[in-house]
Amino acid sequence: MSASITGTDKVTLTRPSGARTIKNSLAAVYVTLATVLAIVPLASILYSVISKGFHLITSSSWWLQSQRGITPRREGGGLYHALVGTVEIALICAAIAVPIGVLGAIYLIEYARGKKVARAVSFAVDILSGIPSIVAALFIYALFITVFGFGRSAIAVSCALVLLMLPTVLRSTEEMLKLVPDTLREASYALGVPKWKTILKVVIPTAFSGISTGIVLGLARVMGETAPLLILVAYGQGINFSPTSDVMAALPTMINSGRDQAQQMPGYERVWGAALTLILIVMVLNLIARGIARMSKLKEK
Repeated sequence: MSASITGTDKVTLTRPSGARTIKNSLAAVYVTLATVLAIVPLASILYSVISKGFHLITSSSWWLQSQRGITPRREGGGLYHALVGTVEIALICAAIAVPIGVLGAIYLIEYARGKKVARAVSFAVDILSGIPSIVAALFIYALFITVFGFGRSAIAVSCALVLLMLPTVLRSTEEMLKLVPDTLREASYALGVPKWKTILKVVIPTAFSGISTGIVLGLARVMGETAPLLILVAYGQGINFSPTSDVMAALPTMINSGRDQAQQMPGYERVWGAALTLILIVMVLNLIARGIARMSKLKEK
C-alpha cells in the first residue's frame, strides 16, 4: 500500500495499482497452485495407503508374528520379521556412519577449516550425497562379494546404506559446528583448556541437538531404500537376528515381494499394511528430529 500526507497530517493508505498489483496477484496464484500440486499427490498417496492398510496395523498379530508358513492366499501373519530386519540393518548402518560422519565433520571444521583438503572433502561429500542407492549397492557388491569374496548379508546392505547416510550426517554436523560461536572456543582456550577437550566439552555439547537431528534424519533417509536389499540380501519370511546371514527380511523387500499379488488375495493387503508401517516409522523419526531441533539452544543472531 502507498501512503499520502495531507495538510492536517492525516495518513491515507491506498492499495498499489498497475503492474505491481498484477505481479503480486500472479505470484500469489503461482504459489497457491504450486502448493496444491504438492499436496494433492501426497494426500492421494496417504489416503490410499491408510484406507487399504489401516485395519492390518491395528491387529496385535501384525506386530508379533512373522510370515513363516503364510502363503499369499492365506490370511494371517504379520511383519515382525521385517521390522526386526529393518531395525537391525538401520542400527548397523548408524553404528558405522555416525562415528565417521561426526568425526569427519569435526576434522573439517575444527582442524582443516579453509584448507584445500576441507574443500576437497566437502566436494566429495556433495557428489556422494547425489548418487543413487543402486549405485551404492553395486559398489558394495563389487567390492565385498566380487573382490573380497564375502557372501550376501545384512552387513553388506548396511555398508551400502552407510554411503547414503554418511553425507547427511557429515553435512548436518558440519553446519551445526559452524553455528557454535567462536567466542566459546576462545574462552576455553584462554583458560588453558586443550583443543581436543574444548571440542569434547564445549563444542559438541553446544551443537548436540543439531547433530542428533541430522542422525535421525539420516536414519529416516535410509530405512526406506530398496535397491541395496534386493541386490545384497535375499528376502525371507521368517525371523532372523543374524546380520551375517544371506537371508534377511525388511519392510521394503516385504512390500516388493507382494507387489504382484492379485487384489483379492490377503497378500495384497499385507503389502499396503507394510507400506503404511514404513510411512509411520519414517514419520515418527521425522517428528523426533523436529523435537530435537526445537530443543536446540543455538540462536541465530
